[in-house]
Amino acid sequence: MKKLRLGSFFTVVLILLVVYALVKWGIPAVSREVTTLPFPLPVPGTLMFFYMVLTVVALFLFVTFSEEGLDDFLRPVKKLLRGGYSKIARAAVLLAVPVVVSWQVYEVVVPKVEVPSSLRIQHPSSNFPKSFEDKKNPIANPGEAQVTAFIEQAEANEIEFIPQVQEDVENWMNEVEPDHVLEFFAVEPVKKFLAQLESGSVDRETARAALLEKNLFEGRALYAMNCRACHGDSVAGDGPMADGFKLRPINFTDNGTIETIVEGYTFWRVTNGGPGLPTEATPWDSAMPEWKLSLTEEERWKIILAEYDLAQKTPRIPESH
Repeated sequence: MKKLRLGSFFTVVLILLVVYALVKWGIPAVSREVTTLPFPLPVPGTLMFFYMVLTVVALFLFVTFSEEGLDDFLRPVKKLLRGGYSKIARAAVLLAVPVVVSWQVYEVVVPKVEVPSSLRIQHPSSNFPKSFEDKKNPIANPGEAQVTAFIEQAEANEIEFIPQVQEDVENWMNEVEPDHVLEFFAVEPVKKFLAQLESGSVDRETARAALLEKNLFEGRALYAMNCRACHGDSVAGDGPMADGFKLRPINFTDNGTIETIVEGYTFWRVTNGGPGLPTEATPWDSAMPEWKLSLTEEERWKIILAEYDLAQKTPRIPESH
C-alpha cells in the first residue's frame, strides 16, 4: 500500500490552519474550562496577528533551510502554474486568489456604520439592592475600634497586613532592618504617626491618617493583582488585556463613571461582576468576574478605596444625605 505524503506545501498550509484554529477557538474554549466562567475569554486581534506572524516566520525558516526543502515546497505550485492539475484548476486558482485578496482588502477599508441594537445603560441598576444605597466604605473611614487596634499593633511593632503583601513586607524588613515596620510607608502621615509613637503621645486623628495610608497601600496591591490586567495602571481601562474584550473595561478617570455613582453601587458591581448585571446591560455584558467568590468583603472595599484614589475621584453622595 502506497504511503500518503502531503509534501512541504500542503504541510505548511495545514499547520497554518491548525495554529489559526487553536488560537481562534482553542484558547477561548480552554479559558472557559480554566476560569469556569459562563463565557470564553476572547483572543485579541493583535495577539492573533502575533502568533500567525511567528508561525509564518518559523515555517519560512523550515522550508528554506535547504534547497531540497524549497524545491519540495514549490513543486505543487509550479505544477499548478504549468497546468499539471488541469487547465481548469489553474484558471480557478488564478481567479480565486485575486478575488479573495480584493474581498479582504474591501472588508478592511470599507466604512462600517452599524446601528446598535439598543442603547447601552452605563450603570444598569434594576436589580441593585436598595440596602446598598447608603453603604459607606469602612476602610476609607476607620472606626474608633479599628484606630485603637492599629495603635496597639503599632506600639507592639506588630502591624497586621493582608496575606497578599505580608511576604513582601517581611522581605523588606529582612533587607533593611528598620526600627519599625511602618517605615515601609515613606509618606508624611505615617512619619508623623511614628514620631508621635516615639514621643509617647499619639493623636487619634494622626493614627487614623496613618491607618488610611496602610489600607490604601493594601488596596493598590490588591488592585494590581486582580484588576490591573483589564483596567490598567492608571485605572483608565487600558490594561494589557483591555483590547481583548467586546466592550473595553471602564475608564475610572472619566468624569462620567465612578464619580457619578455611590460607593454602595461600586461595591455591588465589584461584588457581583458581569454575571450580576440585569438584562439592560446586554448586549455589552461585562466580563468582570464575581469577586465575592475570591475576595473578602474587606479586600473588595480596599480595592474600591484604591480605585477612587488612583482615579482622583470621589463617589457621589446619596440623595438621602
